[in-house]
Amino acid sequence: MIAALTGMGLSAAAGLNAYIPFLLVALLARFSDIVVLPTGLEWMDSWWAIGVGALLLVTELTLDKIPAVDSINDAVQTFIRPSMGGLMGAATAGASTLDGSTWMQEHAWVGVVLGVVVSGLVHTGKAAARPVVNAGTLGLGAPVASTVEDGASVGIALVAVFLPVLVVLVLIVLAAMLIKVFTLYARLRRRRTRGPAAT
Repeated sequence: MIAALTGMGLSAAAGLNAYIPFLLVALLARFSDIVVLPTGLEWMDSWWAIGVGALLLVTELTLDKIPAVDSINDAVQTFIRPSMGGLMGAATAGASTLDGSTWMQEHAWVGVVLGVVVSGLVHTGKAAARPVVNAGTLGLGAPVASTVEDGASVGIALVAVFLPVLVVLVLIVLAAMLIKVFTLYARLRRRRTRGPAAT
């Protein structure tokens, strides 16, 4: 159970920023015993993986704060963030030792599927929200929204690793925010379609 919660929390964080949870897991695995990577994923704590992850994180942090470019970045990340969520789900199979269960290790595919789904949903909400923010603030809200998302990604990833029982609460809050984003997005689309008809 703890492994599943950790995986889902890290996957949710990856839906906001693919590289923050990756680097957190990689660094904790390299410098501590808090995260133990399962067989086949030991490459994650290698220096080259950490270096590439850091470079991609800097790129993501920069591009995601530029209006219009952020939407292009989100389109590219449509493939990357859910994949990273799946990787986070697979990587946390080692956390099953915390609750004395080997179930997640024996059924690693469950963590991968959960990771892809959770990360994909969070990413979809983020990608849908950004055009609404940009349109409502003439692009000035992009860097603010991006910074908030990055901070949330860090916070969710830390909760997933150190307080996984709170991941359920985090997922409930994220689900409520996703519903609100899609409601606002639907309203904005309705207004756009009505606009030309009214003139």
